Amino acid sequence: MQSVKIVEVGPRDGLQNEKQTVNAAVKLELIRRLADSGLSAIEAGAFVSPKWVPQMADSAEVLAALDLSGPIAYPVLVPNDKGLDAALAAGAREIAVFGAASESFSQKNINASIAESLQRFESVTRRALDAGLKVRGYVSCVVGCPYEGKIAPQKVADVAKALSELGCYEISLGDTIGVGTPASVREMLDAVLRALPAVRLAGHYHDTYGMAIANIRASLDAGLRVFDASVAGLGGCPYAKGASGNVATEDVAYLLAGEGYHTGIDLTKLVAASWHIADALGKAPASKLAHALGRQG
Repeated sequence: MQSVKIVEVGPRDGLQNEKQTVNAAVKLELIRRLADSGLSAIEAGAFVSPKWVPQMADSAEVLAALDLSGPIAYPVLVPNDKGLDAALAAGAREIAVFGAASESFSQKNINASIAESLQRFESVTRRALDAGLKVRGYVSCVVGCPYEGKIAPQKVADVAKALSELGCYEISLGDTIGVGTPASVREMLDAVLRALPAVRLAGHYHDTYGMAIANIRASLDAGLRVFDASVAGLGGCPYAKGASGNVATEDVAYLLAGEGYHTGIDLTKLVAASWHIADALGKAPASKLAHALGRQG
């Protein structure tokens, strides 16, 4: 049986884009439940300006309460050298840097061109690698951009290759506004796979138009075996009106189990975690499985 890894991004990418801020205790209970469900990689926070992302202001407190030397990876997002300084001080063992395949998105999101962002990441990745940290790369807007529309697949391939050359062990390809379909995702992957092997890639699909599960199925056919997902479908994209956030982890886990892949995830515990964080936010989970199975535990 082949294995597929799910990188849980709910505690960072999910909560970061929720309007409501939750405290460190709620985040830590969510992370504990996610780890107990069998997830082996859980994004724990982001060392970004609390002025712009107040939901992540307690990331150092969250990291301090986690076992960073254990078998579970707790990566954190780091946008620049200042963020890396904070991540190192907090004991982070893995970081992620976040680029884009759209010039307009890059400018509006981090106030830098794609080339400038890669230059900025050069220092961050070098210092992180020298300190013994693992570095993961993200590419946003791999299918479409809220400002530019369709993104040329070769642009995605170029940015992914550049991040790989900086030392990122894995490149997560993000359909940030969720406009992808299996056909457009395959077209994008065809270009990226000419630059990098499938074992260096992950899929990160938002579910704005309900296509994320179909896009994961297409990516499996293309050879990808790592996917990002957010418990309860937490989050959204502040740049895309109506964007519903990442695909729900429990829906992805259900798909993979049904397709015969091993994930190591206990669906009952995962669904219980989904309802738990949804209750904390005062809303229902966005996932289909959470509603199909109902409250667990």
